[in-house]
Amino acid sequence: MQIQKILVPVGAFLLAVAGYRAYGWQGLALVAGGLVMWQLLHFTRMLQILKKAANRPIGHVDSAVMLHAKLSAGQPLLHVVALTRALGQLESPKDTQPERYRWTDTSQSSVLCVFQGGKLQSWELSRPATPATEPAEAVAPAP
Repeated sequence: MQIQKILVPVGAFLLAVAGYRAYGWQGLALVAGGLVMWQLLHFTRMLQILKKAANRPIGHVDSAVMLHAKLSAGQPLLHVVALTRALGQLESPKDTQPERYRWTDTSQSSVLCVFQGGKLQSWELSRPATPATEPAEAVAPAP
């Protein structure tokens, strides 16, 4: 179980108790207002990210190599969507863990990201095979 699922409600409760003990009902109202504002800020950020992602094709990214360079373990899925400005193409069966999403750029390079519980666990960059360069034919000089 994630520790955040326990610590955030316990922290909110402790803040509420401290606000009540320090300032009575006014302190409790202040803490409640602060917690509601924090939730609204998070919700607004999430909506802005998803609004930008809605205007792009699913699974498209400007540069897969740059995305690969910016990723780090533990990033939430929402942060990766904010980096790519697009939703990823789901590669795993729906509603199963781990979730696998792929983002591809115009050169067909792609990044496959694996998320466990909404957090980035691993990622892999795939590039298309480049054809072997053929030797240039010798051109005879013009007489």
